[in-house]
Amino acid sequence: MEESELIRKRREKIDSLKADGIELYPNGVRVTDTTADIISRYAHMDNEALAQIGSRFTLAGRLMAIRDFGKGAFINLQDRKGRIQALIRKNNAGEKAFSLFKKLDMGDIVFIAGKLFKTKTNELTIDVDELKLLSKAIHPLPEKWHGLTDIETRYRQRYLDLIVNPNVQQVFHLRSRIIKLIRQFMEDRDFLEVETPMMQPKAGGAVARPFKTHHNTLGIDLYLRIAPELYLKRLITGGMERVYEINRNFRNEGISTFHNPEFTMLEFYYAYATYEDLMDMTEDMFTFLAREIFGGLKFIYQGNDIDLTPPWPRISVKEAILHYCGLEPDVLDNREKALIQAKNMKLDVKDDDPLGKLIMAIFEGFVENKLIQPHFVTQYPVEVSPLSRRNMADPSLTDRFELYICGREIANAFSELNDPADQRERFVMQLKERETGDEEAHEMDEDYITALEYGMPPTAGEGIGIDRLVMLFTDSPSIRDVILFPQMRRKDT
Repeated sequence: MEESELIRKRREKIDSLKADGIELYPNGVRVTDTTADIISRYAHMDNEALAQIGSRFTLAGRLMAIRDFGKGAFINLQDRKGRIQALIRKNNAGEKAFSLFKKLDMGDIVFIAGKLFKTKTNELTIDVDELKLLSKAIHPLPEKWHGLTDIETRYRQRYLDLIVNPNVQQVFHLRSRIIKLIRQFMEDRDFLEVETPMMQPKAGGAVARPFKTHHNTLGIDLYLRIAPELYLKRLITGGMERVYEINRNFRNEGISTFHNPEFTMLEFYYAYATYEDLMDMTEDMFTFLAREIFGGLKFIYQGNDIDLTPPWPRISVKEAILHYCGLEPDVLDNREKALIQAKNMKLDVKDDDPLGKLIMAIFEGFVENKLIQPHFVTQYPVEVSPLSRRNMADPSLTDRFELYICGREIANAFSELNDPADQRERFVMQLKERETGDEEAHEMDEDYITALEYGMPPTAGEGIGIDRLVMLFTDSPSIRDVILFPQMRRKDT
């Protein structure tokens, strides 16, 4: 039957219900039980034990299946905790309730009440003695044998995805649990959770293209934040020595299985610590999460056996390139040789790119997707690290690491640059990049430099992508699977 015909029939039922004086969308119903609570407490009992309970249970949820056999029907009721079977019989629920039931459809939301028993197949069931319609569904659910499998429909109509694919709800329950565990981990280490502006006069704290808006009252342009970094480090300067924020960031960039323009990050700053301390802390955090979620440190992600057992390998950018690409070391020490190598590798580079950018193009193009087990990649070039502290032994490099698991960056951290003169020089270098057309290059931020001039203690900071972390721990192939409402292209109208 065509969907338009199904909707027509449902509208006819709505007219019939109205004619019978049935309220289609009543309010004020109270429920005392959930499906999971009932199943966990009583599924092990037999009919004799259930009869002795004598309790009457009340639930509300969506009709997900109806098996009508004339004088009665079995239904599956789904609430936020799961599904349970119920039996509706005319001689128990009454003629009025049974007549109402005959006008209901799959997808309708109802209230039921009754006692428990087990069927001949030993399935725990509610024997319904009261039934109320709470919300009439006009649109039919997807065909029951196939469910909702179209990826685009699942993302555009997430509410429908959540209704018919119970495993999707589990992903978001686990996401919430992961964030709760992260807060516990940070607070156990005396970090203070804070909130910083989402609208900022300058787009700072990362190399990314921002979204721009205008505030009418103030008469100024503002940017949706690409990172909270510069504000969090202002708090470090102010004496709040351990701070973190679970924040929403916005970057006007491409959309892929790993990128969404709006995403969630954990960002934290730790005074009197170094980037090496943060490697230890990151291992502790990830192993804590894995033990809480999996009960151990080994799990499978998209067919890969992942082992979080520390210590994780620590390898520099150059070492990783030499290991995985088999290049001669002098290629990474000479800009002209690196440029020739990058072009031979068919990488998108410019003739005037500095050596550091060429090195990173080679790394991103040919190395990062090979880092399946957790790896800390260290010593990033200063040209791509405008806020990182220079390495004392080699000032062309920075005290920075990125954590890679399954070929993708999960975390980025560094010992913070707290020398205001050096920071000004880095901003000037970034401004020159902007003048050549790099819209992602960092702007000058005089107020931040002023804050550094008041003295920021030696500090290490880190950002961890919550969405990618949840992907990892839920075996999800796309970032859209772990964001309730991902950004999508507009449908043609």
